[in-house]
Amino acid sequence: MGGKLLYEGKAKKIFETPHPYEVEVYFKDDATAFNGAKKGQITSKGILNNAISSLFFELLESNGVKSHYLKRIDERSMLVKKLKIIQIEVVVRNVAAGSLSQRLGWAEGKILPSPVVEFYYKSDELGDPLINDYHVAALGLATPEELAFLAAQSLKINSILLKHLLDRKVKLVDFKLEYGKSDEEILLGDEISPDTCRFWDSETNLKLDKDRFRRDLGEVEEAYQEIHDRLAGGPKV
Repeated sequence: MGGKLLYEGKAKKIFETPHPYEVEVYFKDDATAFNGAKKGQITSKGILNNAISSLFFELLESNGVKSHYLKRIDERSMLVKKLKIIQIEVVVRNVAAGSLSQRLGWAEGKILPSPVVEFYYKSDELGDPLINDYHVAALGLATPEELAFLAAQSLKINSILLKHLLDRKVKLVDFKLEYGKSDEEILLGDEISPDTCRFWDSETNLKLDKDRFRRDLGEVEEAYQEIHDRLAGGPKV
């Protein structure tokens, strides 16, 4: 972390690098939930999320999905392309859980007949509210063509991850994606980890993600480690 600190979020720090179009992402152990109302730390979370995200980005790249990821620098940092972030969070849901269960009255664990794509306005001040195509247009967040690309790309990512994880006995319940522009090209950004996804064991439905922190279920670090080990084929990070 030799460069100037450009931004610090809830779970990551962004540092400048000698290359103006690249930045270093440093993963912290800090954990938050409920829009920052609950705070804590998860031992080695930053190390594990860096490793897990690197594995996912490499998997997606090998399947034709372009992202900001360039390489893993060390156990807590990765080098990425600098993006102009699109202020839309895309959530893909395969199983009812969390806010979807609350909004529609569906029991947690209900398998959806087809994936559901949702858009959220990326705004900490407003609590990242759920929005639709008309809101996106009114706020000027993306063109109709760009929004269609975000949805299609997210569904493609979902298909790739579903199969990859099921082979490792992990059920992909839902996940959040963020995108940004590099020279007007839309690339996948942020991270893909137990912080941004719901992972359940495919046989027992044991939660292996940040819900263990949100709901005080305990064994949080163990869950993150389990996801890493299933992806990497062993405990080494």
